[in-house]
Amino acid sequence: MASPSDPLPSGSRPATSAKSSAVGDTKRAGIPAGVRARIAAGVTELTSSQSLSIDYSSPPGDPGLFGPDSVCWKVHADFTSMIVGGITALMLQALHPLALAGVWDHSSFRIDIHGRLRRTATFIAGTTYGSRADALALIQRVKTIHERVKGTAPDGRFYAADDPALLTWVHVAEMSSFLASYLRYVDPDLAPADQDRYYRETALIAELLGATGVPKSCAEIALYLQGKRAELEVGPRTREVVRVLMAARAPTLATRPVGTLLLGAGVDLLPDWAQRSLGFGLWAPLRRAVVRPGVRTIAPVMRWALRNGVSKRARARVAACAET
Repeated sequence: MASPSDPLPSGSRPATSAKSSAVGDTKRAGIPAGVRARIAAGVTELTSSQSLSIDYSSPPGDPGLFGPDSVCWKVHADFTSMIVGGITALMLQALHPLALAGVWDHSSFRIDIHGRLRRTATFIAGTTYGSRADALALIQRVKTIHERVKGTAPDGRFYAADDPALLTWVHVAEMSSFLASYLRYVDPDLAPADQDRYYRETALIAELLGATGVPKSCAEIALYLQGKRAELEVGPRTREVVRVLMAARAPTLATRPVGTLLLGAGVDLLPDWAQRSLGFGLWAPLRRAVVRPGVRTIAPVMRWALRNGVSKRARARVAACAET
């Protein structure tokens, strides 16, 4: 959970959806045009980082680290599922006392959670869709930040953000949450072979950051998460991180109901044991009944808002022929 590795997603509507289809979906959802526009403005503000800027349109022909045929380009393109998965990942990461200590001691999350989330969104989008040079530069930037994130946890143990084991934990919490959200809200029929491929692809980012022993299939991810259960705990700091996250307000009035819905969906995506540990178990059935259809209703609006998002620009970049 240290540095920009606690994800919130950035991306665009699925590349296979036409613009007219996206707008039509928002109309069928019964959302007035003015409200759609205000939600779109709020989504754009949430995903725009003032401190990090990447030109996803150049250089022509550059496929980045993965390219448009990769599974991660498909999974990371859907903003709605990525933001839900990112919320889930943040709460999972907060269960690890050493990962949490780094965030607690070195992060501005308590006073600038939106800024932190914007920077994280840029990291996820940049390493997925940016040119190879931009992606590697982002990774090096995070590695430099990680070198300074060290200290002592409340239980007396030393922590370091560049600890390979902690990097693996942060990575697995993120990618497993992103994929779980994609399967729930976008494509539940994604082939098991493609799910494994997703983990193999995204392991590259974790390894370039310094992680080791990164699980690279659904089966390995499941075994890894089961094995980590004994290391996880809920203490006062965990509860405070979750409180700050759940109390975070969306940037505009129009997006606040959407933000509340997405936060609930992030809780709902947590494994049952994590929901119970964090005190969310009591209302789980009611939450499930509300947030799942709610997210499916507002998802077309968010896809429409980002119809010219980074995945579309990156695809155009790759398709372009460099001038000779």
